[in-house]
This record gives sequence, C-alpha cells and structure tokens, in this order.
Amino acid sequence: MKYVERVFERLGHFRRFQACLYFAAVFQAVACGIHYLSSVFLVATPKFLCGAPDNITEVLYGNRSASSLDDVWPHWAPGNGPVVVRTAGGDHWELSQCRRALRINGSGFEYHFNGSKTVQACGGRFSYDSSEVQQSIVTDWDLVCEKEWMAKLCQPTFMLGVLIGALVFGDIADRFGRRPILMLTSLCQFCFGIGVAFTGNYYSFSAIRFLLAMVSSGYLVVVFVYVTEFTGIKVRTWTSMHVHAAFAVGVMVVALVGYLVRVWWLYQVVLSLSTLPFLLVCWKLPETPFYLLAKARYREAQDLLDLMARFNGVARVSVSDLVEPGTGAALVDGGSGATRETPEHKLSILDLFCSWRMTVRTLTVWAVWFTGSLGYYVFSLGSINLGGNQYVNLFLAGAVELPSYMVACFAIDRLGRRKTSASALLLGGLVCMLIIVVPTAVDALAIFLSMTGKFAVAIAFGIIYLYSCELYPTVIRSLAVGSGSMMCRIGSVVAPFCVYLSDIWIYLPQLIVGVLAFTVGLLTLLLPETLGKPLMSTLQEAEALTSSTGRQQTQRKEPEESRELKATMPSGLKV
Repeated sequence: MKYVERVFERLGHFRRFQACLYFAAVFQAVACGIHYLSSVFLVATPKFLCGAPDNITEVLYGNRSASSLDDVWPHWAPGNGPVVVRTAGGDHWELSQCRRALRINGSGFEYHFNGSKTVQACGGRFSYDSSEVQQSIVTDWDLVCEKEWMAKLCQPTFMLGVLIGALVFGDIADRFGRRPILMLTSLCQFCFGIGVAFTGNYYSFSAIRFLLAMVSSGYLVVVFVYVTEFTGIKVRTWTSMHVHAAFAVGVMVVALVGYLVRVWWLYQVVLSLSTLPFLLVCWKLPETPFYLLAKARYREAQDLLDLMARFNGVARVSVSDLVEPGTGAALVDGGSGATRETPEHKLSILDLFCSWRMTVRTLTVWAVWFTGSLGYYVFSLGSINLGGNQYVNLFLAGAVELPSYMVACFAIDRLGRRKTSASALLLGGLVCMLIIVVPTAVDALAIFLSMTGKFAVAIAFGIIYLYSCELYPTVIRSLAVGSGSMMCRIGSVVAPFCVYLSDIWIYLPQLIVGVLAFTVGLLTLLLPETLGKPLMSTLQEAEALTSSTGRQQTQRKEPEESRELKATMPSGLKV
C-alpha cells in the first residue's frame, strides 16, 4: 500500500484542502503548548514571610522604616535577615519565611535585639508580596515551608500525565482512528482546563491537571501523525516542524497572558479559551486516507478522495490507483451495499520489537526522544538563573525555538533526517563539554554556549517527531510516536532531578547531558535515511528499510493481510 503516496501527486502535496485541515489542527497545538507551560505562573511562589498575629503598625528592615510590609518587599530578600514589626498590641516580632520570634521585654523598637525570644511556627499565617504575583495556588493554599513539596510536585505530576497520555492515546488512535481522538482530546482539554480554574483544593487541582495533561499529550501525539498523513513528501518536513512552532507560540502566549492576568484562576480560564475555535470546526475533520486504506475501509477512502479532488479542483483519483497491485478487498458484499469487514491482527507495543532490526531502531529512536527532552529542559531550567524579568525570559524561551525549527527544515531536506539529527546531538554534546571548561566569571560566553546548546537540542528534538513518523508504518505509526513521546516525558520528569545534581558539582548536569547527547548522536548515524521515501504501510516494508542505503528491499514476502483480502474479493471487482 505504499502506492497511497500517489494521492499527493494527483491531488496536490499541500493544496487548499490540506491547508485548511493543517491550520485548523495545528492551531490546537498552540493550546497544548499553553497547558504544558501554564504551571510556571499557576504555582509561582512570591516573596513571603510568616504572618504577624495582630495588625502591623510599624516595620523595620535594616536601616529602613515603614508602616507596612508592602514598602519593605522591594528591599527584602530571603536569607538576608528577618523583618521586625510592631503590632497593634505593642508586641515586637521578628518575621522570617518559616518561623517567627516574639521578643520578650524589648525596651525599644530596634532592628537588632540581643534579648530573649520565643520562636514559633507560622501557624498557617503568611504574608505575600503581591507586586509580581497577585494570586497563585501557592498564596491561596499556603504551599510554602512544610507544604513546599506540594507546589514542586505539580509539574512532575503533570508530566506523568503527559507520559501516560502519550502511550494510551497513541495506541487508541491506531485502533480507532486519528479523527475521533483529535475530537475527544480537544473537548476534554477545554473541559478540564476550565475545571482546573474552579478547583477548591490542591488535590482536586492536581487530579484534574493530571487528566488535562493526558488529553493534551494525546492530542499532540496524534496531530503529528494526522498532518503527516495528509501532506505529501514535498512539504511534509515543513508541515511537521511547524507543529513545534505552534507549540512555541503557545509558550509565548503563556508569558503574555501571565503578564496581563495575575490571578491564577482567571489566568487559567483565559488560557483554556484558546481551545474554543478548534472545537467549532473539529467535527468537520475527516479521517486520513492512510488510516482508511490500512483498515480496508475503501468506501470511506474513496469518498474522501473525491472530496479532496473537488475541493482542490483536480481530477478524481480512484482507490485502485493507490493500492499495491494484487491487493484489494470488496467495497460491497454481493451488491447489497454492506461494507465487508476484514479481520485484522491486533497490534501492540511489542510489534515495535518484532525483529532485531526493528528492536535496534526503536531503542535508538527512544534514546533520541529521551536525550532531546532531557537536554531541552536542563537548558531551559538553567536559563532561569540568567535573571531579568520572568515574563520576558519565558517569552524569549519560546521565541528562541522558532529559528531552530527553520534551520532544521532547511537542513533535513538537504542533508537528510539522519545527518541533521546526529549533527545537532553531537553539537549539543560538544557545547555541554565546552560549558564545563568555560570560566564561571565569563558570563557572556557561558550564556552564549547555553543558548547554542538549547538551539542544537531543539533541532534534534523537533526532527524526531517527523523522523519517527517516517521510520514506522501506518499500522503502528501513532503507537511509535506515542511510545517515543512517553520516553520524551520520562526525560522531562528526570530533568529537574538532573538539575538538582548541581549541588554535588555545578557542572554535573551538563556532563550527563553532554555524554548522552554525544553517544546518542553517534547511534543516530545507524538509523535509515527516510528523505524522499514514501510513507510505509506494513511492518514488512519497515523491516526492509535498511540503514546502509535507506532504500527498501525490492523483494518482500507478501503480507498475510494482502492474501486474505484477495481471498475475499469478488470476481471482477476492483478497488
């Protein structure tokens, strides 16, 4: 069924019909980028101190005197001493982040005090700096001090949902189709996104965000497959890579909305509204021709091809022109008009390891997914230390990805997927090693190398989506991308812990990422090249794709499914 690629030669690689579907589907990828990064401001922790047990009448910090804490926040920093306050009852308190001390028999209201103190816990009362963060789940539910771990667990919990969703929905899409999964995940994304805004406690917040992560991941996995199966070879590189660009735009939207809306639940509602436009049109999306032909749903495939031809203003294409010679199945049974169902082999993740060649390929692809994600988030989390405005930093973190995808688009169509991906990983590994030897005093050079490393890793990270789609056949394509995305999310969950290793040695995270990137870059050179090759439909075609030439072997054993189709095909009927 490799001949299905002929549909793009006859109907156009990216004409009006495909363009409408593409921009509608990719628009929703912006919403996925939004929800992936929204926790940056949902769980933002502003400056905070223990709350005083009574109304504050006077405040001291160093040699500064004020009437309220709001006047002191711009000058106070954690670890630089307590804030001394006088309450309406005349008591003097020293306020720190997770404790407070009552001065006993203090003679005067002074900052320095050498007398006796009674140290107490905060008692669930805290004061927060509202100049940057007016309201977040941290300020609403006091997720600080002994509850700080709850705030830090929000993003790993979300990523765990992303991991599970990538595997679950990738498998479901291969069994039931791309279209129903796109519709289901989008509807659930809107409902869960709004639901998060109206949760009343931390546990319901985390539970609904976990479900939101699953459906967001499911959409992102399936949409890559969807746009790949609707576009021809000539434009498949650009269409696949620009899904990443839409995700990066979502990151920039988070920064913009976070700057304009400082109340977390309202911020969440505004972000969730980004799904509404897609919900209005998603019911019009058709199933992909690749999936319909792979499942022997020839009548529906012919109707879709006729629709594409009319919409694009070209001649009609027959299904018989897209099916491999000698392969076919009845459109109707005995002229009754009933569609004939063909028994199909149920595929699972084990089919990714159906032979030694497929096993090596899958493990290498998984390693690229894991390393790309790990490196991406290690570089991203490390960029927080650059300082400056947090909203501008996040906006630039999204914007810096756009040129990397542009470079990747040009490179993979000229150098090929394998060489570009391997070169990007090798460059990322080399940059990590250079960061280790750069003197810490040379900030400008360290920042430049860090951005170069993120640029390189983003290229490899972007390519692997398209590369995975092309390395696997239609029958397990969504499963392959879904399992790869699962490895990607494992990398994103591990990344924060990798960053924590800097407490042992400041350059240990870069060393880990550098060694992994360089090693996986070399392994990537063993993968087959897929540039200019038609998408495969069967496992036999995938196994025949060799790493030495990137060409499929000409002689293959005829798939069992083809023999079954011929056995059920009525005499004289072509499909």
